[in-house]
Amino acid sequence: MGLKAILFDLDGTLLPVDQDVFTKQYFKLLAGKMSNYGYEPNKLIESVLAGTTDMVKNNGEESNEKIFWKRFFSIYGNKAEDDMALFNEFYAADFQKLKDVCGFNDKVKGVIEQIKQTGVRLVVATNPLFPRLATESRIRWAGLEPNDFELVTTYENSCYSKPNPNYFLDISKKLGLNANECLMVGNNVKEDMIAKNIGMNVFLLTNMLENKDNQDISIYPNGNFDTLLEYIKDN
Repeated sequence: MGLKAILFDLDGTLLPVDQDVFTKQYFKLLAGKMSNYGYEPNKLIESVLAGTTDMVKNNGEESNEKIFWKRFFSIYGNKAEDDMALFNEFYAADFQKLKDVCGFNDKVKGVIEQIKQTGVRLVVATNPLFPRLATESRIRWAGLEPNDFELVTTYENSCYSKPNPNYFLDISKKLGLNANECLMVGNNVKEDMIAKNIGMNVFLLTNMLENKDNQDISIYPNGNFDTLLEYIKDN
């Protein structure tokens, strides 16, 4: 196979977290802060979800960041533009409390260190729906550092989202590699294994498997981190 780069999903892969619990607490914290500045909680959450939906549908013409705020500004107008600093404050402070709803896998750092020693390039291929500050925080919660990776996808530097296959194709192009020279490692069958459609190698991490459609996972190489290391060694 000749792997030259390994792409790791973040939530549920490098960072153990229940997405439903995380999302619920995220919105609670965001609404709690912004309600002090005139943002009605339910409308705020609906607006964030609308912007997120637009990012997932992004066709590559603009960054996810621009797509999100275009929708958000269309709802709140100049007020949202004037309050940008407040949202940045949220990610720097309140967002950090979400570490408490995340788990920790002490094997992760060792796995990443072993792979780094092989010279294979590393990427955090998390769905780029969050700002860089929020994404880098989650990387640190996993016991890693952003500079452990050559590329970290965030809403600032991405113009596609999972499960669009173009998201993975865009990463391979940024690395200057063919898709078949890359391996995507993730725990979500729908969002991560779709990389196979562009010829990318995939490995389904089953520690916190997400498979809402109950797909047959035997068609993918799969297992825990020990199995992953063996798979990488063999390829």
